[in-house]
Amino acid sequence: MRTATLGPAQRAEALARMAERELDVLVVGGGVVGAGTALDAATRGLDTGLVEARDWSSGTSSRSSKLIHGGLRYLEMLDFALVREALKERGLLLERLAPHLVKPVPFLYPLTHKGWERWYAGSGVALYDGMSVSSGHGRGLPVHRHLSHKRALRVAPCLKKDALVGALQYYDAQVDDARFVMNLVRTAALYGAEAANRARVVGFLREGERVVGARVQDVEAGGEYEVRARQVVNATGVWTDDTQALIGERGQFHVRASKGIHLVVPKDRIHSTTGLILRTEKSVLFVIPWGRHWIVGTTDTDWDLDKAHPAASSADIDYLLEHVNSVLATPLTRDDVEGVYAGLRPLLAGESDATSKLSREHTVAHPVPGVVVVAGGKYTTYRVMAKDAVDEAVHALDQRVAECVTEDTPLVGAEGYKAMWNARAQTAARTGLHVVRVEHLLNRYGALADELLDLIVTDPALGEPLAAADDYLRAEIVYACTHEGARHLDDVLTRRTRISIETFDRGTRSARECAELMAPVLGWDADQIDREVQHYEKRVEAERESQRQPDDLTADAARLGAPDIVPL
Repeated sequence: MRTATLGPAQRAEALARMAERELDVLVVGGGVVGAGTALDAATRGLDTGLVEARDWSSGTSSRSSKLIHGGLRYLEMLDFALVREALKERGLLLERLAPHLVKPVPFLYPLTHKGWERWYAGSGVALYDGMSVSSGHGRGLPVHRHLSHKRALRVAPCLKKDALVGALQYYDAQVDDARFVMNLVRTAALYGAEAANRARVVGFLREGERVVGARVQDVEAGGEYEVRARQVVNATGVWTDDTQALIGERGQFHVRASKGIHLVVPKDRIHSTTGLILRTEKSVLFVIPWGRHWIVGTTDTDWDLDKAHPAASSADIDYLLEHVNSVLATPLTRDDVEGVYAGLRPLLAGESDATSKLSREHTVAHPVPGVVVVAGGKYTTYRVMAKDAVDEAVHALDQRVAECVTEDTPLVGAEGYKAMWNARAQTAARTGLHVVRVEHLLNRYGALADELLDLIVTDPALGEPLAAADDYLRAEIVYACTHEGARHLDDVLTRRTRISIETFDRGTRSARECAELMAPVLGWDADQIDREVQHYEKRVEAERESQRQPDDLTADAARLGAPDIVPL
């Protein structure tokens, strides 16, 4: 089993090594596209660096619908190329690149009109399945099926009887988006990339018209590094325009932010064995299985306020509840909502004012010598975006560079996962953990679960669940700091785990226990533990207050009431 460690020592060493030599490629932005670009470059043999101003996947890439999908609705827009591309990537992730992280998930599409709608929607879903199989990587998912009214209600008893006349059921896939990005970063580091989070680009180095690197500030320890690189890739998503402004260039296109919010509710609030996909007047609404929970989303509205902490307003929450309740026999209420999260889609600006109609295609540009910009796209096609960005950077390098190999490069934890899954009962007997706990670890860490089991052998107390979030073991909190680059309590409760949206207290009851587990790894004293806990509690309260506000302006103001623990 191959692995890579992103602990405190490795982060400091990575920053120092980036400043010691000229890199071939410096990637700015630690979301899915930036991490994917670093992996692509490193596996071509390029000397690669990756920096992120905040935490890995702290922006859009931890706040998505957590779906790996072809985009069924894009068929209706006749965007066949985008759907075909995304379906191929979905198959690769399921079968080869990350089977431990990307899992099949069924969806029910209720039909509300007799006759024509079954033919129309059925044709679209059949084409979707056909395009998946023709990609060469879609045979692992069941094909769609037609359901009568009676059978549909048997599969999803939660639905009102008069909300449908029948249904279609098809399959897509889902992923913990933040965990996936962390695995991308670790895989890039495994192949030689230097990676540092909490490392902010504050300016660019120039020689004449050419950009030759960046000035990188260590947000944690202070100090500034000059990182020289033959090519810099700007993969900062909704911050693309801001990053380009540091170069003094607006760029050849504009990236516009669209806000999408999601609600998390307990599994027992919606009685169904399948996810749901519903039409709204603006887009589609998903009800997505998520462990012992459901994720309900999403909205699609223009956002031009704070990019780091987009806020969900009361109106956003009411919109989702109203639309999902239109088909549920037992309506959801505000009291059913465990968690709420909001994210921003980086859309390429077009002529339409409606964000839902802006392009989900991506683009790559070389606005000034030494800088490549990649923007737009969707989570599922991150690997294609990364390949295109590195291809563009390679054109400017005066050397022969290997072709992209990420189609055949599994993420850390994938190799050996299936064998370990088959042996999970033996692992449970050997370790004393319940088999359900072993399955949980395998589905979050793949073959790297052995590293957590080693921690538990060393300290059996780490095999106990957290007191107020018993889906997670104490070992996972320690491992997040020793191996996954977590630097603060917020990183662990929000991204390394999902405690912040999977518990009604939103993680506040787990905060001190987690901080005390993190302290020995990160060198915190009692004052720092208190500071981390207090900051997290203030963040949760600011989010709750924002969700009581009537609109975006007031919600944004309320959310900004809790500053970052390390202000940028």
